[in-house]
Amino acid sequence: MAEVRLNNLTKSYGGVEVIPPLDLTIPDKSFSVLVGPSGCGKSTLLRMVAGLEEVTSGQITIGGEDVTDADPAKRGIAMVFQSYALYPHMSVADNIGFALKLAKTPKDEIRTRVKEAAAILQLEDYLDRKPKALSGGQRQRVAIGRAIVRQPKVFLFDEPLSNLDAALRAQMRVELAELHEKLGATMIYVTHDQVEAMTMADQIVVLKKGEVQQVGAPLDLYNTPENTFVAEFIGMPKMNLLNGATAARFGGDKVGVRPEHLEISSDNPIVSGEVVHAEYLGADTIAHVQSAEAGRVVVRLDGSHPLQRGSEITLSPRPGCLRIFDANGQSLGAA
Repeated sequence: MAEVRLNNLTKSYGGVEVIPPLDLTIPDKSFSVLVGPSGCGKSTLLRMVAGLEEVTSGQITIGGEDVTDADPAKRGIAMVFQSYALYPHMSVADNIGFALKLAKTPKDEIRTRVKEAAAILQLEDYLDRKPKALSGGQRQRVAIGRAIVRQPKVFLFDEPLSNLDAALRAQMRVELAELHEKLGATMIYVTHDQVEAMTMADQIVVLKKGEVQQVGAPLDLYNTPENTFVAEFIGMPKMNLLNGATAARFGGDKVGVRPEHLEISSDNPIVSGEVVHAEYLGADTIAHVQSAEAGRVVVRLDGSHPLQRGSEITLSPRPGCLRIFDANGQSLGAA
């Protein structure tokens, strides 16, 4: 079992506390994603689990074993960084097996483990190549292979796809999710990209200024955000938050509605305004509507709607798709 627990964990630099007391459980064999804006503490948390950052106070356990003060090499973890950090003069096979060589693992076992990792990552035909002869995605797979051969209890990923182009990131998201299914390992993944979190995670942990805002399955956070921060952070485009008289109608300080939950209709209207911009994406049209009572509202419509800039439209929410929030930004439920 490789459950990871953070118990009352804190981190300070001098007199500056960047991680207030935090409790978090990463279930065994889960793919858990730490997500949040830059500076929210997600990479700091990951580095503390890895042993690359000292813990100010609190406890870290992996598989029930206290590793708070253990050396990184003795924690049963393997980390994949944003930078591939491959040795340019070594072949793919030598890069993958280098950590095993340092550990004086027998050569036959190194060859076996490298071949097994290469098969999982579809790198069998590239084992004799040097990194310069590989694409960005192949280099990232080599870096992941270097982690796989160590057979760790927990895999740690620190924004590993951020250097790849959009198409390759989408491909690697699928490959990482499939890798998790094959290995059945505990994985902790850090990203600021909520699309990566939504598409890969079993469990998402949303962080803000070192504090956990919500933990749950991707669709739970999408459908039932506990506060306005999560409501706006999860989902693309982000949730519209309407206030004033519009929110007062529903007994809250703010009322949230996702762009895809609005439709052009005068039945039970919630807002009306002028189309100031439309993005035609083929399968979807994203319209930006300026409303006198609610400010800027974004709506996602199916297909290519012939919206003209300057035209007036009325928007109604789908039944049960409004989220009501109080003055502190906490959820009051649906409407």
